[in-house]
Amino acid sequence: MGNSNADVIPAYTRENAPQGAASGNASRDLLVAVVDDDESIRFLVVTLLERDGLRAVAFSSAEAFLEEFRPESVGCLVLDLHLPGLNGLELQEILMRRGIKVPVIVFTAQGSIPKAVAALKKGAVDFVEKPFDNKDLVRRIRDSLASESKRREQSDACHSATSRLASMTPREREVMDRILAGRLNKHIAEELGICIKTVEFHRSKIMQKAGVHSVAELVQLTLATGATRTLLGAHA
Repeated sequence: MGNSNADVIPAYTRENAPQGAASGNASRDLLVAVVDDDESIRFLVVTLLERDGLRAVAFSSAEAFLEEFRPESVGCLVLDLHLPGLNGLELQEILMRRGIKVPVIVFTAQGSIPKAVAALKKGAVDFVEKPFDNKDLVRRIRDSLASESKRREQSDACHSATSRLASMTPREREVMDRILAGRLNKHIAEELGICIKTVEFHRSKIMQKAGVHSVAELVQLTLATGATRTLLGAHA
């Protein structure tokens, strides 16, 4: 990353993927950021993740991490609470103020449970006491990446659904609202003062634009945006 404070790990590709690493897994494409002032810990965690087929980059300080951080690429932050300069809790506060949502697993020394609890209250998803079990740490990181990958997929699906709904014309939206409310074509025609064939035409265009083949799929699409409750209430 071009920063003396960061230990940059080569990008994960099919060519340099460790044996047993699977392709096509979204969680494998997300980067794990490790922030710890202990060089041996940084090296150990990154090595463990690389061997497990995951991408990782390490930083020796919170400041170095903030300088290089790209929210879209990082799927999990492994963070030591005891850092020089900005400590782990302060880094969490900065991310919260910026509206950045990234799963955080915090490192804490034995006997520092209150600080770990404070980190959880600030949005951390888990904490690990040092010294840690290597396999357990990798498992926790994998679980965090899987959850984040699923969250991003759901967010993308919601954005896509919103875009497709926004492509409807006002008349198509009127027809769609009534379809979702369970109206029959003849009733929709009566309510809107149009013929049944026109309703059928709009219905076909709605399905085409939404990219669905049934009313059930159309309902699922609107559920993804939270629109269904409003529509059903409007035309119940």
